[in-house]
Amino acid sequence: MSTEEKKNSQISLDSEILSPSTEKEVSEIVREIYSKQLPIEITGTGTKKGFGYNLQTAKKLSLSKLSGIIDYKKEELYIKVKAGTPIQDIEKILDENNQELAFEPIDFGYMINGQSNKGTIGGYVACNFAGSRRFKVGSVRDHILGFKGVNGKGDIIKSGGTVVKNVTGYDLSKLISGSFGTLVVLTEITLKVSPKKQSQITVIVYSDEIKKISNLFDKILSSSNEVSAATFIPEEPSHKNYEHTKNKVFKFNDLDQEGSFLAFRIEGDKRSIDERLKELKIELDLSNFKSSILDVHQSIPFWKKVNNLELFSGTKNNVLRAVMPPAKCEAFSKFLNKNYKYYIDWCGSLFWIEVLDKDDEKINKIKNFIVENSGYLTILKKSENFDFQDTLFTIDNTRLMISKKIKESFDPKKLFNPGRMYREF
Repeated sequence: MSTEEKKNSQISLDSEILSPSTEKEVSEIVREIYSKQLPIEITGTGTKKGFGYNLQTAKKLSLSKLSGIIDYKKEELYIKVKAGTPIQDIEKILDENNQELAFEPIDFGYMINGQSNKGTIGGYVACNFAGSRRFKVGSVRDHILGFKGVNGKGDIIKSGGTVVKNVTGYDLSKLISGSFGTLVVLTEITLKVSPKKQSQITVIVYSDEIKKISNLFDKILSSSNEVSAATFIPEEPSHKNYEHTKNKVFKFNDLDQEGSFLAFRIEGDKRSIDERLKELKIELDLSNFKSSILDVHQSIPFWKKVNNLELFSGTKNNVLRAVMPPAKCEAFSKFLNKNYKYYIDWCGSLFWIEVLDKDDEKINKIKNFIVENSGYLTILKKSENFDFQDTLFTIDNTRLMISKKIKESFDPKKLFNPGRMYREF
């Protein structure tokens, strides 16, 4: 920029960290970096900074000032917010109106440094990671009604609207969700919200037999009794370099047996919960297991601990996220055996796995098993001595080629978070 242009602009590229407070300023910044071909890192509050490859960029674009609720229509079940709005601010206003984000945002702060830090809504859309209710209600992308953002040329783009049924044009939210900020700079997001359930309970089933656990998952998936979450928490490995946190994290009055356990949640009004519980006891043959029930006051914090990865709180080791076909749950569990600290969510589809520092060869073996069984691996947290040479995000050559084409259409000069997901772009 010339001296005169700098005087007339609220944003200058002289700073290493650029913090626009309006969509127009975001557009101006991107137009300028496009003309100068300056790669840029896009960030909010930094809670997901370590996900993907480390970036080497000339500038950092922080959306922390692009924050606030634009519109909230509780009767119409939607909320429109700026991309840098903290999740906790959104959850607060929804909670005051007895509503919620059904995809259950994950608090990665515990895994990163042992402290709560949910980050911003833009970060959640960029990553597309959802909590335990995912197998019933879908992922983050399934709750986006529309968005606005700035593409790699500085053009402001818009997709979707504020109604649940929208058939105008292409649903670009499916593309930008899970793109880790490599396609657009999000500026505004419209989300579906849901009424909170009146109550909930969690049934604890004590067992360490993988085949039985897998069968229970299968029965829950096929049940018509609307189980909204199901997880398996196995015993931790005895290896001294794994911190044993299970009994500390899951310390509840009615979780009264030691050892591995499966937990599933039933939500609704009390009468509905009681009726479904009766049927599920028969469907799942629970009389053959030791079991207990967490009431609503124990159930709510239990699932927060599951969703917030508190088992890995402050770990210095690697943390892997693996999505597997439900039919492969038993085989993958047996493969992991008692050699890793892990647990299973999404009723048998999602595995969170901790791998010790300097065990990159084990990561490679895990990845090979996942790929051979049609799964998907993301290496989220990297240990200090991480030296894994393969990709951090599982992708085959066909999908990689398609991803390159999509990247070129949104960000032709490859300036947004270059190399975060794939080294090629």
